[in-house]
Amino acid sequence: MRWEDRFHAIVCIAMVAILIWVVALLFRGEKEQQYLTTYGRASWYSTASCQREGTSGIWTASGEKFKENEYTCAIRSREFGKIYIITNLDNGKQCVCWGNDYGPGKRATKRGVIVDLSKGAFRKISNLKEGVINVRVEVFE
Repeated sequence: MRWEDRFHAIVCIAMVAILIWVVALLFRGEKEQQYLTTYGRASWYSTASCQREGTSGIWTASGEKFKENEYTCAIRSREFGKIYIITNLDNGKQCVCWGNDYGPGKRATKRGVIVDLSKGAFRKISNLKEGVINVRVEVFE
């Protein structure tokens, strides 16, 4: 076999491998996007509300100190340490939150609440008096 033929065969194999890799990336992206976006309702919590429910209100489930005016959130089905983009569907405002707590509670979950925002995060995208809002939750990766 001549070296030109070998080179041509190697180039063809490389092109097929690149094509398979690109197709795999495209399909992987579609699947992740479906998984990473969730719609539901959001409520907010503060140190005082946590203490009324019987928790310390000082420590989160991840072991971090709870700071109600920072942009953090509690999500029941997510891992700690991820970054979430929360969008208020009524006015389009967004905030970026650090997932560091486990929640919302069972009663709130039955009402469609999928995320508890810290007081500061909720204040950024809505008026605290609203209490519960419709949101889109996206995992930032």
